[in-house]
Amino acid sequence: MKNSEIKIAKTAGFCYGVKRAVDEVYERAQKGEKIATLGSLIHNRQVVEELEQKGVIVCHCVDEVPKDTKLIVRTHGVSEAIIRELEQKQIPFVDMTCPFVAKIHRIVSEHYHKGYEIVIVGDENHPEVQGINGWCENQATILYDSVTEIPEKLQTKPVCIVAQTTINRKIFVQIVQILKNTCQSTIVFDTICSATKDRQAETDALASESDVMFVIGGRESSNTKKLYEISKAHCPETYFIETYEDIPHYVYLKNKKIGITAGASTPGRIIEEVFTTMDEKMRNEETFAELFEQYESKTLNNGDIVDGTVIEVRNTEVIVDLGGFKYNGQLAADQLTDDPYAKVTDLVKPGDTIRVYVVGVNDAEGKVVLSRKKLMMMESWNKIKEAYENGEVLEGKIIKAVRGGVIALTDACQVFIPAKQVSLRYVQDLESLLNTEVEFKIIEIDERRKRVVGSARVILEAQKKEVEEKFWADAAVDKEYTGAVKSLTSFGAFVDLGGVDGLVHISELSWNKIKHPSEVVKEGDVLTVYIKELNAETKKISLGYKKAEDNPWVIAKAKYNVGDVVDCKVVRIMPYGAFAEIIPNVDGLIHISQIADKRIEKTEDVLSVGDVVQAKITEADWDAKKISLSIRALIAPPVEEAAEEVAPVEEEPAADAEDTLVDIEQFIADEAAAEAEETEE
Repeated sequence: MKNSEIKIAKTAGFCYGVKRAVDEVYERAQKGEKIATLGSLIHNRQVVEELEQKGVIVCHCVDEVPKDTKLIVRTHGVSEAIIRELEQKQIPFVDMTCPFVAKIHRIVSEHYHKGYEIVIVGDENHPEVQGINGWCENQATILYDSVTEIPEKLQTKPVCIVAQTTINRKIFVQIVQILKNTCQSTIVFDTICSATKDRQAETDALASESDVMFVIGGRESSNTKKLYEISKAHCPETYFIETYEDIPHYVYLKNKKIGITAGASTPGRIIEEVFTTMDEKMRNEETFAELFEQYESKTLNNGDIVDGTVIEVRNTEVIVDLGGFKYNGQLAADQLTDDPYAKVTDLVKPGDTIRVYVVGVNDAEGKVVLSRKKLMMMESWNKIKEAYENGEVLEGKIIKAVRGGVIALTDACQVFIPAKQVSLRYVQDLESLLNTEVEFKIIEIDERRKRVVGSARVILEAQKKEVEEKFWADAAVDKEYTGAVKSLTSFGAFVDLGGVDGLVHISELSWNKIKHPSEVVKEGDVLTVYIKELNAETKKISLGYKKAEDNPWVIAKAKYNVGDVVDCKVVRIMPYGAFAEIIPNVDGLIHISQIADKRIEKTEDVLSVGDVVQAKITEADWDAKKISLSIRALIAPPVEEAAEEVAPVEEEPAADAEDTLVDIEQFIADEAAAEAEETEE
């Protein structure tokens, strides 16, 4: 291909819901209304800053809303509790929840109150998912990316599955497949926004035919992150940028196909600015690096290399006696070293002998200009080349943060380390690395331009690999480790086993039912764990933490026998009976036929949640964790009756959501067919 080409995705930029909300706030602010938003209106820093300049206030909770101010509920939506709080406190508000999100709220609320367990496929930290969870009293199971273990409650009750509107479709399909094969009864609603589906599909196609991709959007935007992941899978040279200012200066665009897409919260003007900047960049035949080289070559000249004696050290320069020459030399501080943190007085002192490069001689002024830095660069260049050829590890100090990376100084030679090569993880604030020592290897060298590129990441990766190999060589099931909690998620805690992370699933943290791992542990806690399962191929480690002797079912088995009469508390009412708690986390089933000494139509006609009753243990399968209880056995002698058939729990689709209700078998089959067709193409 001879010419460059820039192609912008048709679906890039504001979706309907975002545009509606942004237009509403701008219009009200223009009229002079006092406006506040509950959280940032959208995940775009530039738009939020513009609105703040127009007087729009960002509040993080209802109590922060100023008096006589109208509150805007953003597109992500909020929980039912927040809506009720606004109504009770009589705070005027405009609900700009995206229609697609509002629909999920209705589905979740309806099915939760019908007795379904709710599963949300999405990011637990995203405000949309937090809002959805608030419509089922924050009782939903939230799954994302991978599923290591299915919670027990999903295996015993009917399950309703919904998706975050911006979730990656492939992730949704994979999790639905897992739940369908594990749960007894499931109902699925395909709630991924149609605009999101189209945007992800177009990004997938555009990235496949592009040499370079730019994904524009806020760093906090979930849907933009998904676009970046999809693009990166097809086009390795993909860049995540917020504005045209984030375009890396080192990116070479000439004679390449460039694709541009943007998240749903990216304004059109930012997309236009990125396009214009890249168009100008391609038209410019000389890169910044080339211009800098031309400038540098004009300010430096070849000259003699001489030894001199330091006779005076000043704050900004050093005076050097050049021996047989009639003039003393002037060595400016910036020509002594590149280290901005070094003091001249710490580097040299009177009487020191130093070798310098003569930049120029001015007889009229009696001035000789010297450079130590130039000479050191010449001397160190050979060391750099040798280190590159031998793969040696070098040490240097980070002296400057530039666009796209940092500059490290080693033996007077400046080495550019790209941001992605500085650490194993993304470093948002490169300025925080200034004046720190770093080890790196040279990964690229340009003899003509005297340009050097280094990488600290290759060393860190090698060290990490060594630690991992040692771990996997010794790791074994049941082996104990002591490690600190590295991070918490909704499904468990990751523990550092010494350079390798293992997962303690939430079900392994406590025998009691907990909603989040933070109820038991916090980041930094040191735990003694043991390996339950490990897979050397996938590098996944499942850890155990809770003790068998604390298992409430073990305690119950030791305490009770069939025939015992127990006091128990009704905790759940079902169409076929009631579950009653014998001891914490051990429930037994009182079948509807065993509630009274006569036939009853509904369980709730006799029992209510919270009732404490006496019942007899009639059956107990401790291994299967099933206990049968009977109140009737304590009321009257057993009477032989015909067994009553228990009607199964019916799965009813939401009356207002037929268009999103999915036949699971057909849903998975359609997705598999679509993926196969995409592979063939």
